[in-house]
Amino acid sequence: MSEFRVSFSQLELFITQAMASLGLPQEDAQTVGHLMAEADMQGSDGHGVIRLVPYAKRILAGGLNLKPNIQVVQERTAMALLDGDNGMGHLVMKRATELAIQKARSSGIAWVGSRQSNHAGPASLYARMALKHDMIGLYFAVGNANHLPPWGGLDMLLSTNPIAAAIPSGKEVPIVLDMATTVAAYGKVKAKAQRGEMMPEGWMIDRQGKPLLDPSKSDEGFLLPIGGYKGYGLSLVVGILAGTLNGAAMGSQVIDFNKDFVTTTNTGQAIAVIDPSAFGDLDEFKQNVDRLIQELRSAERMPSVERIWLPGEQSHHKRIDHEARGVVLAPGLVKQLNELAAERQIEPLQFISP
Repeated sequence: MSEFRVSFSQLELFITQAMASLGLPQEDAQTVGHLMAEADMQGSDGHGVIRLVPYAKRILAGGLNLKPNIQVVQERTAMALLDGDNGMGHLVMKRATELAIQKARSSGIAWVGSRQSNHAGPASLYARMALKHDMIGLYFAVGNANHLPPWGGLDMLLSTNPIAAAIPSGKEVPIVLDMATTVAAYGKVKAKAQRGEMMPEGWMIDRQGKPLLDPSKSDEGFLLPIGGYKGYGLSLVVGILAGTLNGAAMGSQVIDFNKDFVTTTNTGQAIAVIDPSAFGDLDEFKQNVDRLIQELRSAERMPSVERIWLPGEQSHHKRIDHEARGVVLAPGLVKQLNELAAERQIEPLQFISP
């Protein structure tokens, strides 16, 4: 089979069973399974089930706490700091986001940071959680491996340090921005390597400054920041807000979780939630967002442009396609997942017939 498609329910079940077999309590395994499958459903294929085997390696190496005591260690009216106790990042950030939403209901705005967390999947997973409550979500994180040097340098001291923003709308698709501070997230590089594809020019360069196109040779170079030196500055600031502010790893302290499965990563993240109703009428705000979306979409286009897209629209369409036809998995990834299923003695993925 040249193309493997799997339903959301099957993908969620498989990840849940794998996590439970690795020792996560059943409820936590279900939470992680749901969030990882959600990543693939929205098209974030560099952060979904492709991460299952690396997560398993870290768990089996003892580098992750399967039964963490995730707790608030600092708190005021509109903020909190969580210590994730080296638990799965999905569990830490789900707790952080729920707390931020709760606080924003009474304060209008809330900021919750985390330390001693781990990789938690795509940034938009958590920013989007605020949408169900008609709130705005903002997410920041320190990436789990350094792939970016300071502008003009060669020592890789910064990561992709992603940002996400989710803004509720009325009748239109909500605006959801999810971006690395590098031209491409490293998860996209891993996904290209998994599919045996080359990278486009502009994603990475080697240490001589020449374009690096082969994702299997990514160790020989580094990612490029968005907007040149501006992206470097943005990565630094996001890292300080999500890492340094929380007492989490930043700079040379960041552990490359692609290579080191034992050392505690002390990953830092932050979620901010804003309640638009604290600023005025909620329905009026959502109508104004709709108006702005329609205005942007109907702007005069360049001759070669068929459609102007808003952030989050393409992900929305991918979700619709995946709900109807299933998530596409690369053959190389399927092989890894089948091997993991055999090792963990769980049922392998059941694919949708072409």
